[in-house]
Amino acid sequence: MRHLTQLRYIDVVAREGSIRKAAEKLSITSTALNRRILALEDEIGTPLFERLPGGVRLNTAGELFIQHVRMQITDLSRVLSHIADLSGIRRGNVRIGAGPEIVGAFLPTQVADYRKQHSAVTFEIVRMGSEETLASLRSLDIDIGIVFDSVLPSDVQIVATAIQQLNVIMSATHPLAEKKQIRLQDCAPYPIILPRTAGGIRTLIDVGLVRSSVTLEQTILSDSYDFMTNYISHEEILGFQIPLGMSPYLTERQGVVHRTIDSQDVPTGLIHIVQTKGRVLPVAAAKFMDQIVQNLHAEFEDSAR
Repeated sequence: MRHLTQLRYIDVVAREGSIRKAAEKLSITSTALNRRILALEDEIGTPLFERLPGGVRLNTAGELFIQHVRMQITDLSRVLSHIADLSGIRRGNVRIGAGPEIVGAFLPTQVADYRKQHSAVTFEIVRMGSEETLASLRSLDIDIGIVFDSVLPSDVQIVATAIQQLNVIMSATHPLAEKKQIRLQDCAPYPIILPRTAGGIRTLIDVGLVRSSVTLEQTILSDSYDFMTNYISHEEILGFQIPLGMSPYLTERQGVVHRTIDSQDVPTGLIHIVQTKGRVLPVAAAKFMDQIVQNLHAEFEDSAR
C-alpha cells in the first residue's frame, strides 16, 4: 500500500497544481512532499511536473503517468469494494456527475432507496454540465455520469437512455393551466424563467424558438430549479423542466402544475446514463448503476432503452 500512497500524493499534486496546497490537503510538509515527488521522478528517469512561479503543472510525461496512477487507484477501490462485498456488508463510495435537471429530483430518491439497503455506502454528487461530466469520466473523478441531450464521444459507454419531452411549469392559477398541452406561442405573452447557461433544456428551447419563430420574454435567468419552482407561486411566470427533473420533487407540490409542450414546436431530448467505456466499476457503483437503470426503464418504459 506504500506504493499506492505515493501515487495518491502525485494525484493530489496534479489536481491542486501546487505542492504547498497538496501538502496541506495531505497533512504533510511541503518539503517532505517535494522530496517524494523528486524521488519518484528520479526512479522514473524523467520529470513529471513543470515547476512554475505559481505552482506546478504536469508535463507530457506527467500526463501519461497520471492516467496510470488514477487507474491504479480506481482498480484498488474496485478490489476493496469486492472484498467488502464478500462479507455481506456492501461498502464503497459512489461518485456521480449530473446536470441541474437531475441533481434536484431524480438522484435524491435513488440514493435514499439505495442507502436503505446499503447504509455503509457513501455518495459524492457533483452538479456539472455535460462537457464537464464527460471530462470527469475520462479522468476517473466520477464513476457514473448522467447527461442530457448530448452528442457523446466514442470513449463513453451509454448504459441507458430515456426520451424526455419538455414541460412548462406554472402555478395552478396560471391561465395556461387550463390547457392539456401547450404550444410555444402560447407562452409568448407571459414572463419566462429560462436557464442561464447552455445545457439540455436551454438548447431544446432555443431550437424551438428558431423552429417556430416565437420570441419569449426572458424575465429571469437562473440555473436553479429550486428557485424556479418556488418563484412561480409568486407571479404568473412560466418555467421549463423535463419529466426526470419533476418526479416526485415537483409533481407532488400543491399549487404547481406542469403541461407538456407540443413536440411540433420543441423537440424531445435524451437523457443518457453513461460510464467510461471498458471500465469495470466498483461493486457499490455498479449496483447503484443497475438500480437507476431499472428505475429509469420502469418510469419511462415507453421511451427508455
